[in-house]
Amino acid sequence: MTHDAHVRLRPVEEADLEAFFAQEQDTEATRRSRFTARPRGRFMTHWATRILGDDTVLVRTVDVDGAPAGHIVAWWEEAEGGGGGDESAGTRRRFIGYWLGRPYWGRGIGTEALALFLREESVRPLHADPFPGNTASVRLLERHGFRRAGTVQHGADIHTLLVLDDAPVQE
Repeated sequence: MTHDAHVRLRPVEEADLEAFFAQEQDTEATRRSRFTARPRGRFMTHWATRILGDDTVLVRTVDVDGAPAGHIVAWWEEAEGGGGGDESAGTRRRFIGYWLGRPYWGRGIGTEALALFLREESVRPLHADPFPGNTASVRLLERHGFRRAGTVQHGADIHTLLVLDDAPVQE
């Protein structure tokens, strides 16, 4: 799908956190992602310490025509093993995640933003674990070259483990 919006990635600014918090509170977004929205204090602490306070994390604001439409982030995580993936327990894996506010869904913005981010984030393999019921997210990742590599458990839910081994696929 095409759009007329100007999409760019930029460093996260403190003011973006309010938009990110509001986007995380969207009940349809949390239903699709199977992600539990955090209360304000926990959200802000998580962003200050685990995202912005960790120099191994790469995070960018998805900026659409000057507004924070969402974010994309890559981080290191210890593999738990036994989840159907091809890595064993004790290994570190690089994960990617993203969140776009609902006004930006279905407009090609996620596709463009992810392509930009994958040019900046060079670590491979790169993992993602979307909820399989979030078919738009799974398709977005697969269009960029991620392949299915098993499953991972998040609470009571089983998520699809996707892996990008090589340079992203260009559309």
